Amino acid sequence: MKNQKNACPTSVARSRNNSVTALCLVAAATLAAIPATAIAQLARKPSYYQQQNQPQPEGPAAQLVPRPSVPSSLPVLRGQGDFDQMARVYDAGTPMQLAHVLFAIDRQARPARMYYIDTPRYQLHVRFLRDTRLVPSTAKREIDRNYLVPDRRFLFGTLSWQQNIGTFTYEFWEGDRLTAALLRQADEQVKASFFAPVKFKTNSTLHERVAKEAGIDSVSQEALIREQPFLPMNLGTATGRVRIVDDESGINALLPDDIAVLRQVPISLPPVAGVLTERPSTALSHVNLLAKGWGIPNAYVRDAATVLKAHAGQWVALKVAASGYQVRLLTPEEIAALPPRAVRTASTGATPGSARAIKPDLRETRLLPLASLRARNNAQCGTKAANLGAMLAAHIPGTSVPDGFCVPFAHYDRFMRANGLAERIARMQQQPGFSSDPKIRQKALAQLRDEIVQWPVDAATAAAWRAAWQSQLGGGGVFVRSSSNSEDLPGFSGAGLYTTVPNVKTGDALEVAVKKVWASVFNPEAWEARSAAGFGAESVLMGVFVQTAIDSTNAGVMITRDPFDAGHPHVTYISAKRGIGIRVVEGQRVAEQVMYSSWSKAIQVLSRSAEETSLQLDKEGGVKEVPVEAGRNVLTDELVVRLANVGAAVKRTFNAVDQDIEWATVGDRIVLLQARPYVERRR
Repeated sequence: MKNQKNACPTSVARSRNNSVTALCLVAAATLAAIPATAIAQLARKPSYYQQQNQPQPEGPAAQLVPRPSVPSSLPVLRGQGDFDQMARVYDAGTPMQLAHVLFAIDRQARPARMYYIDTPRYQLHVRFLRDTRLVPSTAKREIDRNYLVPDRRFLFGTLSWQQNIGTFTYEFWEGDRLTAALLRQADEQVKASFFAPVKFKTNSTLHERVAKEAGIDSVSQEALIREQPFLPMNLGTATGRVRIVDDESGINALLPDDIAVLRQVPISLPPVAGVLTERPSTALSHVNLLAKGWGIPNAYVRDAATVLKAHAGQWVALKVAASGYQVRLLTPEEIAALPPRAVRTASTGATPGSARAIKPDLRETRLLPLASLRARNNAQCGTKAANLGAMLAAHIPGTSVPDGFCVPFAHYDRFMRANGLAERIARMQQQPGFSSDPKIRQKALAQLRDEIVQWPVDAATAAAWRAAWQSQLGGGGVFVRSSSNSEDLPGFSGAGLYTTVPNVKTGDALEVAVKKVWASVFNPEAWEARSAAGFGAESVLMGVFVQTAIDSTNAGVMITRDPFDAGHPHVTYISAKRGIGIRVVEGQRVAEQVMYSSWSKAIQVLSRSAEETSLQLDKEGGVKEVPVEAGRNVLTDELVVRLANVGAAVKRTFNAVDQDIEWATVGDRIVLLQARPYVERRR
C-alpha cells in the first residue's frame, strides 16, 4: 500500500515483545516497526498530495478489497469489535501491528454526519466518497478544498491505536489547514461516536496552535517520538562482532568489523561495521553522517547494551530496517566462511582505491580572500573554502557569509616538507603493531600531532597570516577551520574528522591554531575513515580557512531533502540549537529538529531543544557556556520557511545536488557557514 498516502495513520514506531532465540535475537521489548510508507523518526502521516503524483494502480490492483459482509461505513463505533471490523492493520499478526480507521465528517448534512470507513476496502477517502456516490463526479480540485479551506464540506481524518502511549488518537493530514472551529466540530463528532477515550494528535505546528486556540487536549508527534524505543537512522545490513562500549575510552579500541553498541553518542567514531546507540541523536550528528557515508546500519535502540549483553564478542548479522532491527547469531559455518579482515575492512565505506582526494594545485601560494574564491578553487583551498566563496558569489537573498581568507595547500605542503613529514609517517607506520592495533595507532598519531604543533613556521609565512588577519579581518576573533582535499566530496563527506579552533584572538594564537588544524590530518578518526575509504596518507593535504567569528543567536544544520526517506525531495530537514552551533553536530545533546515540506507547507516537529545553556564567544578567546531561557523554541515557523528557501537556493547553486548546510542567525539575518554534498550509502 505504498501509494495509498492519505489512508495512512501516524507512522509511529511500536514496541515489540519478541522472545530471544539462540539464532535470532530480535530486540525484545525494544524492536519497533513502521509501515513502508514512512520512517519512525517522523511520527507523521504520509502526504495525501504525494499520492496524487505517483502512478496509480490499474487493472486488478486497482480493485477494491471485496468485503460483502462489512458495511461501507458506520456512523458510530460502539466497541472494539466495530473498530476491528472497519480497521486496516499494518503488520497484522505481529507484535508490531497498528490498526487505523479512516473517517469522514459530512458537515453539509443536518445534523453533521460521521462516516467510519471500511478502510481495507476503500483505503482512500476519495474512493469512499465516489464509490458511495456522496460526490460521484466531483473534480479533484473540489476534493482538495476539503483539506485547505474553512468552508469545506468534509473533514477527512484517521483514528488509530497508539500502542506506545496506550490510547486512541485521531488526526488529519499534516497539510490540512485546520481552524479552531473545524477542530472543535471534529472533536465533538469523534468523541460522541467512538467507544473509548480519544485524543487529537497534532501533525504540524499549525495543528498545535489550532488545538491550543480551540482548547482541545492533544498529543504531539514530538511526544510520540520520545516514547519510541527504536529509531532507524541509516538502513542496511552488516556482519560483525558485537562490541559494547561503555565510555569514550572504548571508542578508540573499535575495529572495522565491530558492531558497536554505544552507551553514549560519541563526538567521533572510527570505521565500524554497524552502530546501535542507547541515546537518540539527530540525523546530522557526526556519527550519523559518518554512518551514512560509510553505508553502515545505524539505529537508536532503547537499552541496547542490556538486550545485547549476552552476545558481546559474538559474531552476528545486523539488519536495520524501517520496520525494526534484527540481530542474528552467525552459525559456526558462517563464521568459518567469513573473508579475511582486510577484505571485511574494505567493505566499510568505499572500496579502497575508489575514493579520490582532490589533486592539489601547489603553485598557488597566495592567501586567497573569500571574495575571490569559486568552486574551481577547491584545488588550491579545498571544497569547504571554495564552496563558501561560491555561496557568497551567488548573492542568495537574505543571507551573508562571514569574511575570511584561505591558507592554501601549498603552505601545508611546504611546512610538512621542511619538517620531514613523509619520513616521519613512514617510520610511524613501521612501528610494531601500528597496522593491527588501534591503541598503538592512536598513541603514535597523538605523538605526531603534538610534534606538528611544536614545529616552527617560516617567519615570512606566519607574518603573512597575521597581516591578512589584521588588514582583511580587522584583527578580530576568527574561527580557524579545516578545508582539506579529502572532505566535502561527492562520495565522502569527512564530517567531524578534522579540527576547528574557535574564536582565535591573537596573532600568536592564530599561528598555533593553523598548525592544530594541519595536525588534525592525523586525528585517529580521520586516519581510520580515510583508510577505510581508500585514501592514502600521502594524498591528503590540508587547507585552512580563517573566518570572522560570529556570535550567533541560533545555529544549526539542514539537509535539502528528507534524510529518512529519499522519496521526499520536497522536504527540508533542519536541526538547531541556541548560540554557536558546535554542539548541533556533536550529537551528544539532542537538538531541535523539524521537517518542512514545500508541498504541504507543513512544519512538523521531531524534537524541541530543552537545553538550559548555550555556547557564546568569550571575550578572552574561545567559547563559554551561558544560561538561556529553558523551554523556548529555537525555530519559529517563519525562520523554518526562510531556511528552507535558502537551502533550496544553495542546492541550485551546486547544480541541484542535495546539500548538508551549516547555518546560523545573527538577529534576523541568516548566515551561511558551510555547504557540502549530502552523502548517503546503503549496504
